[in-house]
Amino acid sequence: MQWGLLGLACLLLAGAAGAASAPAGTDGNHVLVLGRISDDPRAHHGQLQPLLDYVVAQMHDVGIREGRVLMARDAQQMASYLRRGRVDWVTETAGTAVALGQRADARPLLLTERSGVSDYHSIFFVRRDSPVQRLQDLRGRTLALQNVASTSAYLVPAITLLEQGLAPQILQSADDMPPAGAVGYIFARSELNIATYVHKGVVDAGVVSSVDWDDERRVPLSFKRDLRVILRTEPFPRAVELVRSDLDPRVRDRLQQVLLDAARDPRAHDALERFFGTSGFHRVDARMQRRLDGLKRSLVRVRMEVE
Repeated sequence: MQWGLLGLACLLLAGAAGAASAPAGTDGNHVLVLGRISDDPRAHHGQLQPLLDYVVAQMHDVGIREGRVLMARDAQQMASYLRRGRVDWVTETAGTAVALGQRADARPLLLTERSGVSDYHSIFFVRRDSPVQRLQDLRGRTLALQNVASTSAYLVPAITLLEQGLAPQILQSADDMPPAGAVGYIFARSELNIATYVHKGVVDAGVVSSVDWDDERRVPLSFKRDLRVILRTEPFPRAVELVRSDLDPRVRDRLQQVLLDAARDPRAHDALERFFGTSGFHRVDARMQRRLDGLKRSLVRVRMEVE
């Protein structure tokens, strides 16, 4: 991971944010800090700052005058920032959101809709000519996943296998073979690599999100013609906006309302588009709260039985 000068700037910002002990919006701290876990801080900073600037401009009535972005290299570091009050608001995937809830008591604020999609699901797929017809047929075979931070291409597939009585087991390489009763998996790092590994027969199956399955940049049409879906999981939230548990309620409620209203405000259009293609924000309804609760239970089980 190459942080360079921007990484140094992020660390300096962490120190500046940590120096203020008062919650955002109270006397002594007029700064709202937006956090993101990132392996590309330069690119993500440009995606986050425009929406943060828009939000801050709407929050002067609760004492917010400035916005800062703080990157973390992983969930552990972000959890530390949240516990110490260095970050107020975090935008993350659903799996990472529940992990931060467990580690730092971060609270869901809103669900994030991207490109008109507020929830999605995981898709297990194989080559069209594969003998694998259902999940149970993956016993003794190999599977390509993305990385441990992925909700759709790691957490959900892992718990799906466990719920089907299958034992996921990490392999040293694609040439390694799992025991007869297990499903061996490797990390392919990207959705395109997952599709390529399955298409070329490097592994028996792969998993990507439904959004990535429909994106030709990640699953090319030339590959897709030779692939076949064997399972679609239940849907789960696409992304979640979180806040630290001790954030000033006035700031929390105002932030929530500003984000809810943003999709109807022409001034926010460009900032939302740069914010990972966001098309709107929604309150966490009972159905999606159940999904988040389910992901939380899944995370515990995967940590205990897979990792």
